[in-house]
Amino acid sequence: MNTVDIIVPCYNEAAGLDLFYLRTMESIEELQNRGYEFRFIFVNDGSKDDTLQVMIRLSAQHPRISYLSFSRNFGKEAAMYAGLQASTGDYVIIMDADLQHPPELIPQMAASLEAGHDCCAAMRTNRKGESPIRSFFSRLFYRISNRLTNVKLAYGAVDYRMMTRQMVDSILELCEVERFSKGIFAWVGFDTEWIPYENVERAAGTSKWSFKSLSRYAIDGITSFSVVPLRILSVIGGVISLAAFVYIIITLVQTLLYGINVPGYVTTLCAVLFLGGLIELSIGVVGEYVAHIYMESKHRPIYLLKEKCINTSDEPVKDQPVKREDDSKK
Repeated sequence: MNTVDIIVPCYNEAAGLDLFYLRTMESIEELQNRGYEFRFIFVNDGSKDDTLQVMIRLSAQHPRISYLSFSRNFGKEAAMYAGLQASTGDYVIIMDADLQHPPELIPQMAASLEAGHDCCAAMRTNRKGESPIRSFFSRLFYRISNRLTNVKLAYGAVDYRMMTRQMVDSILELCEVERFSKGIFAWVGFDTEWIPYENVERAAGTSKWSFKSLSRYAIDGITSFSVVPLRILSVIGGVISLAAFVYIIITLVQTLLYGINVPGYVTTLCAVLFLGGLIELSIGVVGEYVAHIYMESKHRPIYLLKEKCINTSDEPVKDQPVKREDDSKK
């Protein structure tokens, strides 16, 4: 028997958890008949709605469901890490609760691991439903990240994946506070097979990622796995210093040959503004790396638990039937 833990980070997902569990159970029925045992680990990331109450109810109804609840919102990265720490299965799946990660892909993922792969991950073939601006910046991030870092990210890669226990244990060894899981998944290596799928609309609720938070996430992703921005600044500084030295020589020669020449006001102003802006940019980039060092040096925990329920019964699971919302109203 292969045990599989399904980790589900949740933030304000109360409206869709019942449907998520129903759809997922329907998708894994064939695998259960083949000897797979599935367990769910829901992680409440400081939700402000009734997500925790729904988790408690589902856990009471279905012994296969466990849950963790944070003391506040620590972010999806922390929720995934907490779920991985709590997992004990032979295989581990990470997926979202909004059904944008189709549960129907799980049998295909299981087949991939049975074939010898260490990981089977999903990647979107399109970004249907997203604004063109957001899609443009997403493509731009992948291009910049793959050029600046040694960790190559597949375009359209999402967190939805199924991994072996060995790969999960390797990921848990990277206990950094500022986490960028897409990069960590790629950095640890292991043989990964990619499954393409079309983007799916959320089943309920709205996206928790704003443009600002995505931009912050992208910057963290690049600075967590590359020092190339610092080296670029060093090169730019060297080029400007060389150009300034050449300009000084030219000015001295002109002065000796033709006398004192009054420098132009516009030229001086442009040079000062350019160099001032470059200095500010350099301080900002260096500050990003210093901030990472500062946060890691505090050795703060990645998350804090307020409540948890880990069902560890080895008895055969007999869940109560799950009713669709429409059926419950009849």
